[in-house]
Amino acid sequence: MEKDTDLLPLMEHFYTLQGEGFHTGRAAYFLRLGGCDVGCVWCDVKESWDASLHPLVRVQDMVQWVKESKTEMVVVTGGEPLMHSLDALCNALQENKIETNIETSGSHPLSGKWDWICVSPKKFKAPLPEVLAKANELKIVVFNKSDFDWAEKHAALVQTECKLYLQPEWDQANKMLPEIIEYVKANPQWKISLQTHKFLNIP
Repeated sequence: MEKDTDLLPLMEHFYTLQGEGFHTGRAAYFLRLGGCDVGCVWCDVKESWDASLHPLVRVQDMVQWVKESKTEMVVVTGGEPLMHSLDALCNALQENKIETNIETSGSHPLSGKWDWICVSPKKFKAPLPEVLAKANELKIVVFNKSDFDWAEKHAALVQTECKLYLQPEWDQANKMLPEIIEYVKANPQWKISLQTHKFLNIP
């Protein structure tokens, strides 16, 4: 991980609605950082993987864009955002009374102070136990039936109040949604997360 820095590789930023998980439907400013060493085969933002392709942007500039949007919540995502030190970014956002959320695979040590941590563990690079232990939300992407066992394995590693979600991989949704529905009915501690932003055709 890099040292605490005022410069971060930013792939894109936009103001939209959170499309999935616990905060679905809330207005949120997204900061998508470049760099990822997890390499999910079904990733829909593979262009984020190489951090060197994306400009280094000052934290102060990011915070200014967020403030101009009037949002109450920022979602920091990637790529894998925890490849970078996020202390300076979180501090600057929280100084401006902006709620900080992160979406991470949990494969790198946690930096930054977060109001909400969504961990979506991937088989390609295991999450760190100390990150799972701090998760507010566990979101498992379901690609095939074996992912239900994978989900339960990780549910056993999070705190009892952590919210549990099963989300169909977009291209497998027609196949896996009926399986997920039946699984949630039999295991009601889980909920379904859908990528509603794709249905709504928004970023």
